[in-house]
Amino acid sequence: MALLKDIASLRLKMAGKHAKTLSKQELTAALRRAAHSRYPDRDRVMVLLSVKAGLRAGEIAKLTWPMVVDAEGRIASHIELHDAAAKKRSGRTIPLHPDLIRPLRRLQKQDGARVGPVIRSERGQALRPSSVVNWFARLYRDLGFEGCTSHSGRRTFITNAARLVFKAGGSLRDVQQLAGHRSIEHSQAYIDGDTRAKRRLVNLL
Repeated sequence: MALLKDIASLRLKMAGKHAKTLSKQELTAALRRAAHSRYPDRDRVMVLLSVKAGLRAGEIAKLTWPMVVDAEGRIASHIELHDAAAKKRSGRTIPLHPDLIRPLRRLQKQDGARVGPVIRSERGQALRPSSVVNWFARLYRDLGFEGCTSHSGRRTFITNAARLVFKAGGSLRDVQQLAGHRSIEHSQAYIDGDTRAKRRLVNLL
């Protein structure tokens, strides 16, 4: 009974808290750590799917090769995330970041696969979403990154996209669609503010 109360208390404390976004230096450190793991190609792709494609842990676990390859079996120019693999059936098309193309090619060559899960366990099976969550937790804990979770990469992706979307000639509607959110308000809740940007904005008023 006391344990259940402790769990409920922890959930209340965590309610409304956001995972910390990653700086460029932290992303570099995470990728370096992944490169020296037991499964460097797989682990590097996991980090990049989070930060450069904005995928949730469950979406990373459910991503399959047909969602990232073209009709000839080559890495495509985008991820076609199916509804069945996305939270609340929020399937979407995500342009593939250049940083993801080469690591995906290496991983595909290593696995020799055109079907099945992109991210596999030691036994060649799909990882569970909870395993992906735990993997990121260990990664950031080992790096000493406080406040970082499996959602940190996704939050970093959304924040960076929101800051740059107008330079690309887009709008927050594009960010919402890339994130797979049902409303712009939901996407806005993910976006970190920038103190320097706010200062420049106020100076322009």
